Amino acid sequence: MSKLASLYPGHLAELQVRAKNALTRENLQGIVIHSGQELKVFLDDLGYPFKVNPHFKHWLPLVDVPNSWLIVNGEDKPKLIYYQPVDFWHKVLPLPESYWTEFFDIQVLTTAKDVDQLLPYDKNGFAYIGAHVEVAQALGFENINSEPLLNYLHFHRAYKTEYEQECMRRSNRLAVAGHMAARDAFFDGASEYDIQQTYLKATQHTETETPYGNIVALNQNTAILHYTALEREVPQAHRSFLIDAGANYNGYASDITRTYSFKRDKFAELIARMNKLMLKAVDGLKPGKSYVDLHIETYNDIANVLHEFGFIKVDPALAIEAGIVSTFFPHGLGHHLGLQTHDVGGFMADERGTHIETPEPHSFLRTSRVVESNQVFTIEPGLYFIDSLLAELKQSAHRDMINWQQIDEMRPFGGIRIEDNIIVHQSHNENMTRELELN
Repeated sequence: MSKLASLYPGHLAELQVRAKNALTRENLQGIVIHSGQELKVFLDDLGYPFKVNPHFKHWLPLVDVPNSWLIVNGEDKPKLIYYQPVDFWHKVLPLPESYWTEFFDIQVLTTAKDVDQLLPYDKNGFAYIGAHVEVAQALGFENINSEPLLNYLHFHRAYKTEYEQECMRRSNRLAVAGHMAARDAFFDGASEYDIQQTYLKATQHTETETPYGNIVALNQNTAILHYTALEREVPQAHRSFLIDAGANYNGYASDITRTYSFKRDKFAELIARMNKLMLKAVDGLKPGKSYVDLHIETYNDIANVLHEFGFIKVDPALAIEAGIVSTFFPHGLGHHLGLQTHDVGGFMADERGTHIETPEPHSFLRTSRVVESNQVFTIEPGLYFIDSLLAELKQSAHRDMINWQQIDEMRPFGGIRIEDNIIVHQSHNENMTRELELN
């Protein structure tokens, strides 16, 4: 923990500056950040897994304590209202003693409904940030999730402090261990369900602790972009394996994808080619570069791959003009990464939240912002053989551009996606994933 302890004061100081600037702009006294509370299943006393407000965990590494609150004004020591009930039904997490606790004025709350006794009495100058609008209204807040305030905070959240970068390196380290274990389980002939359990064990995560639902797909299932079904039965033959899975460290996410072929075949060659294409895109991630431009360059490179492997009969430029590349690459190149898997601020031109539109042919992009140093991105090009999209293409005026025999040979393999997590520095890119030796 010594490295985190040395980096954390600088992180907190930066958040204080951002908070002060935001409050000055909006003529406010302070921000009250609610960690969140348990949500009950309809007509049941069972609760959904708790997911903390990302604005809360931005300040301190508490991800599993509901009914807690932060009060910040950018100048004074932040106040933490820590919920610690007397409860014999559930495990109550004691207030930790860690590198961050000395930086907060901590008050323990034993009964959630009594929180108003610890909140500011006059709430006119305070803004509430959180998911529970009805709770905020009942407590007397009028400024609730102010868009100008959130725009300012979201814009600046794209710039990761050194503390945040270290947390994300550790998150990658956990995920890489899981990916390597999952890869070995695939080559041992395991089912999707068993591969998932192998991954969770290696990362020391439960299923609800991962930053998103893991995609663990075999064979044709790899062509389903957000596949989470987890078949229990071992398939008759192992052909291909795609795993898109991350980990959490102090509330910071990693998001890594790898694709494997069970044999040394054409699909394996296609994976190797896509890996080179992906690393080229990583090299193109530089300060001052538009992420939209990098996506379009990679989109064009995928057209070249389609031509190289004989999937299209026409020149790549013609395939691009016809728009048929989107049948094989129907998503964006990547996204911002941080407190959330698809982190906020990706479409903002400035602190006011001015929206940067994406080009109509690439409207599915998750970020359109100009790349800058200290930002963190995923790079995840893909190439898929998706039956529904191929059926549309076969019925279109462009069907004769396609070598359907070559396409049909690839359908049983599904698709390919390769994804790394990158910190952009002024002088170089730090590929956290590759530096941890996941190749």
